[in-house]
Amino acid sequence: MASDDVFVIPPLPYAEAALEPLMSAETLRFHYGKHHAGYYTRLNGMIGARAGRSLMDVIRASTDKKVLNNAQQAWNHDFYWAGMAPGGRALAGDSRLAAKITASFGSLEAFLKAFKDEAVALFGSGWTWLVANGDGELAIVNTENAKTPLDVTPLLVCDVWEHAYYIDVRNDRARFVDNWIQLINWEFAAANYEAVLASKL
Repeated sequence: MASDDVFVIPPLPYAEAALEPLMSAETLRFHYGKHHAGYYTRLNGMIGARAGRSLMDVIRASTDKKVLNNAQQAWNHDFYWAGMAPGGRALAGDSRLAAKITASFGSLEAFLKAFKDEAVALFGSGWTWLVANGDGELAIVNTENAKTPLDVTPLLVCDVWEHAYYIDVRNDRARFVDNWIQLINWEFAAANYEAVLASKL
């Protein structure tokens, strides 16, 4: 099978140690190199040829639960890594996302508290997302296990599967979310929001 007929895991957008001390190189080595890569390996083994499809094409079309779970986990992890940056990247105060967060939640600080509360409260494994609907309205949503939100546009996500944080903080999910908040790539989230707004034109 030609290499362009399979899904290939994107490289991390930073070095494994770049998120330290908030997220260790060991965590990235296992989380990206074992868990994330494993979803790609299993997906390719189940579907055979990629046949020009994107991960989202597979997610939207699949009726096979095993294929769906692995495709969603591959996509979710791609999005998760892109939403972080070494030291974090600040949300520009004059951005339309900053204005919408203030309008929707009262302040960035209030949003972050609400987001953390949702992430910590999610039972079991899953994902906590900042999403926008087609009108640009914001919401914090939790999805269980591998589920990817399809009826809204993700702007940012935090992985709250235990494998995302157990090496660094054991079962202290709240501490992990605090660390993740300091790594948020707000430029990525703001660009995703701009794409939502542009689609309305």
